[in-house]
Amino acid sequence: MTLPTSSSTGPAHSLSQVLVALMKGVVYQESDPGLWQGLLYLQGQVRDQVTVLGLQLMLDEAEGYAYLRQRPNAEGEPELPRLVPRRQLSYGVSLLLALLRKKLAEADATGGDSRLVLRRADILEMIRLFLPEGTNEARLVDRLDTDITRVVELGFLRKLRDSADAFEVRRILKAFVDAQWLDTFTQRLADYRAHLAEEGGDTA
Repeated sequence: MTLPTSSSTGPAHSLSQVLVALMKGVVYQESDPGLWQGLLYLQGQVRDQVTVLGLQLMLDEAEGYAYLRQRPNAEGEPELPRLVPRRQLSYGVSLLLALLRKKLAEADATGGDSRLVLRRADILEMIRLFLPEGTNEARLVDRLDTDITRVVELGFLRKLRDSADAFEVRRILKAFVDAQWLDTFTQRLADYRAHLAEEGGDTA
């Protein structure tokens, strides 16, 4: 945990400001360093406050992000209404998230730039490899744009201001798409591709 220096009189942001920011979504160190420092300073109080609401603080200081998620109920504890809704993802969005997560893992393995930036054409090529031959190109592009927009809304991609078609893969994706999720989806994807292959064989 990073604490202020002895000359500091405390965090620049109040507990209320930190809590409101977390309730609104993910807090990134790079987006607001002052708010991030306040969160680190006040994280004990933040955890106490959100626990009352059935939430828990997920904070990754190394990666520079924090968010709230629903706290699992203890045995015998009554179930509270969900403040963090579950998100139902389409197949296209799930596929895109899985591929972006693998791309992020590959980038980390190379030890290069901590930021992973992909162009729309790069994402399109990634997706195309997992679709059946003969897929309508125009329809594919339209669907990809819809899926990219959804992933941006979810906070896992960020459109770069200085480019019309470049996106940064947000590192918080690692927290939501873990190894178990990837394994499950990879198996589903294998079953799906086998089904497509069988259909192709039937029509041959």
